[in-house]
Amino acid sequence: MERVDVTILGRDYSLACSAEEKPTLMAAVRHVDQLMLRIQGTGKISSNERIAVMAALQVAGELLAMKAPDGPLGGLAVGDFKSRIEDMNAVLDDALSGQEKLL
Repeated sequence: MERVDVTILGRDYSLACSAEEKPTLMAAVRHVDQLMLRIQGTGKISSNERIAVMAALQVAGELLAMKAPDGPLGGLAVGDFKSRIEDMNAVLDDALSGQEKLL
């Protein structure tokens, strides 16, 4: 593991990651820092904690809206996958409980 020193919203953090993960980590740090600076710049939110929560919600929204690449599931958003998996689990649970009643 490698120690990486970063700055987010003017505060220094020391993180650990592997050499292979470092480029992705640095891209994530830049993204989060830019979001937090943008939120801070609106002047509507002053607490660093609230700024961090708002940035986390924005990142989560971006992730859930991300579309799958071309292929059989192309165009589906990550959030849609979660919903479909939950629906499939419910169908399987119903089918299994029906089988248990027959036994």
